[in-house]
Amino acid sequence: MNSMFKHSILLIFIVLIILSCGGQDKKDSADFFLKANVAFTQNNYTEALRLYNEAIAKNPDFPDAYLNKGITLMKIGQINDAREVLTEAIKLDPTLIQAILVRSESSLRLGDFKSAEDDLKKISKEYSDSTRYFLIKGNLNDAMSQTSEAIADYDKAILLDKENTEAFVNRGAVYYKLHSYQLAREDFASAIKLNPSQPEALNNLGLIATINKEWKNAIFYFDRILNFHPDDALALNNKGYVLLQTGALEDGKKLIERALDTNPKNGYALRNLGLYYDLSNDPDKALLEYNKAIELAEPVEMLYGFTGRLYFKQKDKTKACEIWKKGTILKDSIAIEELAKNCK
Repeated sequence: MNSMFKHSILLIFIVLIILSCGGQDKKDSADFFLKANVAFTQNNYTEALRLYNEAIAKNPDFPDAYLNKGITLMKIGQINDAREVLTEAIKLDPTLIQAILVRSESSLRLGDFKSAEDDLKKISKEYSDSTRYFLIKGNLNDAMSQTSEAIADYDKAILLDKENTEAFVNRGAVYYKLHSYQLAREDFASAIKLNPSQPEALNNLGLIATINKEWKNAIFYFDRILNFHPDDALALNNKGYVLLQTGALEDGKKLIERALDTNPKNGYALRNLGLYYDLSNDPDKALLEYNKAIELAEPVEMLYGFTGRLYFKQKDKTKACEIWKKGTILKDSIAIEELAKNCK
């Protein structure tokens, strides 16, 4: 299975400001700005970006155009460029607190936690009753492994807006990491009530069902994702893992390979393909896939446990214990158990 949690891109409302300013260029700029806002609301981000650029070309001193251009760049994944554009908006209008909030999110997504924290502190008073402010703050605290602070922020975000789907999903993800599966399940279920196609919540409900070996429930949740998104690599891989666990090896392999077609460096899918070969009594191919996953140097649950077990089955106790010892550092539950049992 693949317990990957991603904070969704924040939906940031677009500023709708009609400028009461003289001059043809400024009027043209305002027209481009409003047309860009319409394109943005239609998810036509390429056109929105073009129109915001036109607005800025006609009126370079237009902070709201820079703000919305920055938001658009965030939407298409150009985070570095977004932060630069948002910084320009703030230079033009230091009181544009919305730009500071969005820039904090861009810094968070770039891994610059200090800058994100600094921006959030600047606007803490103005956003004391903002659900989105506390969502971003919670995301930052979660990223910095400040778990209790993150939960408190998500609590506040939900208190301010009972329909903040992302806050439910992200709080649930924190509970999941704490192994508080019942609380996590409740949050993910709340998110699904608000948005029946919310992929992270559906995926995580499937993972909890998988942990509990509730195989039918797990497949139900992964299938719901695939009904909305047939090529979703996480759902394909996670359903594939469940099929391996229930004896449908060939069907499971097909889904895992589809996930790898989308992302050949998916450590969980490589581990699962290794598990397929392991269960199919092909140890050489199994070890090849397991070691590919290990070489990625990313945390993958049970990877070291499965790999060590296969070495142990092949009578290579030294290698098995070496792998399990590495797995204990990564808190691999199977590795911890096997090391204690077999490598005294």
